[in-house]
Amino acid sequence: MCILHDKEDLSRLEMVQRLAKDGCRFLQNHSKGPERTCEPQSDEAVRVCLRERGHDVLVLQRVSSERPALSASARGGGREEARNRRYMVVSGTPEKILEHLLSDLTLDNDQGTTQGKESDTLLDDFLLTYPVFMSTSDLCQALLGHYCTKRCRGKEDRKEELERKRKVLHLVSQWMSLCRDFLREDEHVKLFTKTLYHYVLDDLYEHPALEADVRELQKLYQLHRRHTADEYSPQRKSKALFHQLSLRESGVRSRSTRRETKEVLCHVYITMDSYLSMKAHAGAVAQELLQAVAERMDVPEGELVLVAVTYVGGRLLLQPQDRVFADSSRPVGRLHICRKELGEVLYPFTDNSELQQRTARMFTLNTWDVAVALTNFDWSIFDSIHEQELVYFTFSRHASSNHTVALELLLQRCNEVQLWVMTEVLLCPTLCKRVQLIKKFIKIAAHCKAQRNLNCFFSIIMGLNAAAVSRLSQTWEKIPGKFKKLFSELETVTDPSLNHKAYRDSFKKMKAPKIPFLPLLLKDITFIHEGNKTFHDNLVNFEKLHMIADTVRLIRQCQKDHMGNGITQKSSSEVRAYIDYLHIIDNQQTLFELSHRLEPRP
Repeated sequence: MCILHDKEDLSRLEMVQRLAKDGCRFLQNHSKGPERTCEPQSDEAVRVCLRERGHDVLVLQRVSSERPALSASARGGGREEARNRRYMVVSGTPEKILEHLLSDLTLDNDQGTTQGKESDTLLDDFLLTYPVFMSTSDLCQALLGHYCTKRCRGKEDRKEELERKRKVLHLVSQWMSLCRDFLREDEHVKLFTKTLYHYVLDDLYEHPALEADVRELQKLYQLHRRHTADEYSPQRKSKALFHQLSLRESGVRSRSTRRETKEVLCHVYITMDSYLSMKAHAGAVAQELLQAVAERMDVPEGELVLVAVTYVGGRLLLQPQDRVFADSSRPVGRLHICRKELGEVLYPFTDNSELQQRTARMFTLNTWDVAVALTNFDWSIFDSIHEQELVYFTFSRHASSNHTVALELLLQRCNEVQLWVMTEVLLCPTLCKRVQLIKKFIKIAAHCKAQRNLNCFFSIIMGLNAAAVSRLSQTWEKIPGKFKKLFSELETVTDPSLNHKAYRDSFKKMKAPKIPFLPLLLKDITFIHEGNKTFHDNLVNFEKLHMIADTVRLIRQCQKDHMGNGITQKSSSEVRAYIDYLHIIDNQQTLFELSHRLEPRP
């Protein structure tokens, strides 16, 4: 039974005819208000609710696609207007959302049109957020079901069947391209791609138009050469195709992806409350860290050993070839550098002469070069972040997941740069040197902003504004007026009033590629997440997921470099050696003690 209003409109949904055959019932919500006039309802007022067995399974809202100016109206007015009206998902069950997505999907002929772009956006929304409401295994089974669904025979039905299969394959292609790094080791996906590949080869005889899709599958999934066409398809012409594609496997397999080598920021403590932060790969061994620390601290490597203080209080002496990371992302314990003979924690700053010598090294570095090194370091991490990491981070914050490694790495770096700024200033013993150092950091912050690295820019400004540094009134009084003015202008960008309007306006004007202030981006996503329910009456709130997908797409936009405006530049090896191994005091009490030692309370 179908209860339809605006029948001309609704009949253009593919799913209406298909679902009506199954006895489904459609109800339309009418807007509450004064009497109906002859003017059409606004799109916001027109919603379609699909019910099965007395329960809502899909809610759609009508949207009007903007069409090119006069070309459409010249050919037949009302029909074109109706075609430009489409339905977007408001909420629904995962299966019905996927079904509507496939029916709404546009193929090659419609790519680039307004309707095609809207369809691509819906597809992108679904692929970015499906882990919230659907497991990868369930999605694989649903896609196989849609691909293999049998229809009644006939010319028109064969055409529809081919279109449906091509839509499924197009969705799979987009899914694998977008989420390949997350799906690489998933056993369900491996079985799914192998099974789907066999089905497509079987269908080549009946639907030769699928040949291009076979080519895409071969490129994406890198199937083994042993799966020959004779095993799965009666069509002889596919032999040559399969052989041709198999020859390309070596080229496809050699392409590296962003996540093949996982990196982490490793903390090696040189005192009880300060450490060196260094980037290390997941398979790093103790000797590699010892060499890096010895070179950075100018101490003979033979005098040092690496000790892991386990989380239950034990001490584990790491041999040179022992792996530092137990589970490819977390160290076996808190890592300490100790003197080999005494077994005591190494204190590199034992007197003022060493302290002044270390501070003097910072003064020899060019501020632009320091900003370049900081930006290069941040970009190497940011460029490997996937939009879906923000979704996993928001919805699975308390679960340990390898899906957010790069995101957590850059958030950690943001915090460490802030602590590094505080450490450098508070370890500077003389007033005039501290003034020079703060001036340097103000210039570095300005350079980071000029280099479109807003993440590091915020970290430096927050480090200078931290209580332990900002309370140094005698130091700040000595800062020249022009630097105070510059610092005030930079602070304006970090002003949180009006929902960080100053930052958002400034960042919007910057050309890509650029690095956003990630904590604020995560705050925006968290605000959407906590302010809207994920499920309404057991239906997925897809409006919420669209807002989240639209927000995380900022990562993709920032990573693109359409005009060749590369963000990375060459930096000197001396500066790189300093910036890649930041010395950080992470104990707030120690930082305040240093601050009060420099300028005691009156």
